Amino acid sequence: MTQPPVGGPTGPTDLPPAGSPAQPSPATGPGAPPAGAGYPPYQPPATPPRKRGALLASLALVVVLLLCAGGGVAAFLTLRNTESGEGAPDPSVAVDDFLTAVYQDRDAAKAAGLVCTAARDQDKIRAKVAEVEEYVSTYQNPRFRWDTPTVDNETGDRATVTTTVTVTTADEKIADQDLRFTVIRKTGWWVCEVA
Repeated sequence: MTQPPVGGPTGPTDLPPAGSPAQPSPATGPGAPPAGAGYPPYQPPATPPRKRGALLASLALVVVLLLCAGGGVAAFLTLRNTESGEGAPDPSVAVDDFLTAVYQDRDAAKAAGLVCTAARDQDKIRAKVAEVEEYVSTYQNPRFRWDTPTVDNETGDRATVTTTVTVTTADEKIADQDLRFTVIRKTGWWVCEVA
């Protein structure tokens, strides 16, 4: 084992030599807490910077989604009542074509193609055609005819048309039925209601 030199320094070698000015330590510099205070004063954590870019992007996305949804709803409402086909050139022709499809042709599909989409109930139209067919099978050779449909009231895209349907059988039984139709114009005239 070696012995330290006699009269030489012992301990750490990084101490300032005697007589030199002391270097301030981080705990004793200006703005440092007074000696013996213990802990440094509380410093609140730094607040993260505001993320305005994310907020603006979120708002823009919400606006775009609302515009798309509004456009989709408007398109649905606009297109849901569109008629496929051309319709009749005037209200009385629409009624005459409808009566022909039901009473003479007894064709439910053809009759449905003459009715506006709002009133196009396939089951009701088939039921009316079936009623006419039952009438034909019950009575002797029934013939259906009607007066030329008359437009009673026409205002813009709506008209009221009336006519009388007459049924005559081979044994000369006669029955009349007065009918009133509401007809609307979209891509032509369409039967919408029968009363």
